[in-house]
Amino acid sequence: MPDVIRSPQNPKVKWWSSLRERKYREREGRFLVEGVHLVAEALASGAPVETVAYAWERGVPDELAGWAEQDPQRFVPVSEDVLQKCASTVTPQGVIAVVQKPRHRAEDILDRRRSLVVAVDGVQDPGNLGTIIRSADAAGADAVLLGKGTVDLYNPKTIRSTMGALFHLPVAECDLAEWLPRARAAGVKVYAARPEDADDCYGLDLTKDTWFVIGNEGAGVSPDIQRAAGAFVRIPMPGRAESLNAAMAATVLLFEAVRQRMVAGGGRAPS
Repeated sequence: MPDVIRSPQNPKVKWWSSLRERKYREREGRFLVEGVHLVAEALASGAPVETVAYAWERGVPDELAGWAEQDPQRFVPVSEDVLQKCASTVTPQGVIAVVQKPRHRAEDILDRRRSLVVAVDGVQDPGNLGTIIRSADAAGADAVLLGKGTVDLYNPKTIRSTMGALFHLPVAECDLAEWLPRARAAGVKVYAARPEDADDCYGLDLTKDTWFVIGNEGAGVSPDIQRAAGAFVRIPMPGRAESLNAAMAATVLLFEAVRQRMVAGGGRAPS
């Protein structure tokens, strides 16, 4: 077993803890993952996990033992003080991982057929973004695109809210004003979600290439991105609530597309 890193002042620990801040994540191209479940999801998905730091007094969690046996050099025992310095949660679960940022590109998404994609325009709440990614994963979507002004994908709260879905599908940052028209030119139907002057989602054909644009919690999809989308979708709401939050709206739209594709496929889930 390698030597235990005990001091929060250790240079390696200082570097790990710097990844709690966005500017260092962007500079280093890496981010932190906390907790047994998320670290296991990252490893199982083949994410580029560089280091797994675990509380030496607790030992390697059972869920991670197989990976520790296969690649012991990647697992580093540390003190509780070190975990506390690096973790963003009040009570760390006993394990963190340093992961390289994946290099997903928007242009790769255009090669998909019968694609189902969520494009996010300016969503600010990390919990909403994480839930949108989780719903997209559950719906079998091909990707999530993050436009300008959207909360940092690698914010610790966003990562926790994805529940590991971040590692299951491509999530790419891009300029939606550029990529939505390119998608339309490639035959994709792009729908910006808004409550007025829009088609009901239950009356649209969502079995072909479909991208949904979900906007900011308060302002909705920005005017420029609405123009880039060119088509609009709404969720009928016969009750008295004026709106759904961004994550709920994305989930409803995604699973209406799933329902239609299952019906068109004879009851089989889309591949």
